[in-house]
Amino acid sequence: MQPTNIKIDDPVFISDGADPIGAVRRLLPNGRQELVVYVENAGDFFVPFSAIKAVHFGKVILEVGALDEKMRRAIGHSHDAEDPEFTENLEDAGPRTGRKPSTP
Repeated sequence: MQPTNIKIDDPVFISDGADPIGAVRRLLPNGRQELVVYVENAGDFFVPFSAIKAVHFGKVILEVGALDEKMRRAIGHSHDAEDPEFTENLEDAGPRTGRKPSTP
């Protein structure tokens, strides 16, 4: 699919009605047939236009089977930080980990 109405910060999904897995970070210049998508908890990935299933209502829907394995694994963990055990009592968390330090 040749995207025509994708904008920076548009949310990215793997199916309509699902939670977003990230957002469009960059549209690449000079006719490159890909864009950069930030996947939550994983970072930036290049996504070929051929992996875009649909663009509508400010949303980008990807065709999961057209993505590389590394990005598919990252998508599988995109909402890990929303785990209640991970986020509860962050004031007691160890430095930068988001998890409580273990006690001996």
